[in-house]
Amino acid sequence: MPRISPLETREQSTEIKIAFIQHKTVYNSRITNMKATLGHSPVAFNVYMQWYPLFEEVKRLLGSRLATLYAWSVSEASDCPLCSTYFRKSIIESGENPEDLVVTDEEQQLLTFGAAIAQQRGFVPDDLYNPVRTNYSDEEIVVLTAFAGIMIATNIFNNVIHTEIDDYLTPYLSQHQTV
Repeated sequence: MPRISPLETREQSTEIKIAFIQHKTVYNSRITNMKATLGHSPVAFNVYMQWYPLFEEVKRLLGSRLATLYAWSVSEASDCPLCSTYFRKSIIESGENPEDLVVTDEEQQLLTFGAAIAQQRGFVPDDLYNPVRTNYSDEEIVVLTAFAGIMIATNIFNNVIHTEIDDYLTPYLSQHQTV
């Protein structure tokens, strides 16, 4: 049961209705339970929706597959059922099994780096940072770290609010997750 329910259409201010329409149009994206809950504060909604342009930058940098795996690794490490399931869906729909991923050593280093940011509240030891650092420029490390931060913020929001997992995601829950 969510601590704060998503806004119903009749409860939405004109400002948030416009923000929702713009979001759906620009990103070809649905208004999920998380977004409808963020709709209680137009400012919060707009801030959290900056996830989208940052994720586009991560995809440009890593490619769609590795960007999705990176976001999933951060969400898994944050113990966020909603976000983990969202990315599980993408992984499964791309033909992979999240419990049996085949990744290169370099990809695994990046996934471990992302998970460590979440698990260790940003205190990433040199033995996890340095291998990733050798593969990415200053700008790229900034983008990857900033994205992990906004992903963690999203995870925290959903965990604190107990945002319900959207119906379209429930078939993708892992065996250790429940609705």
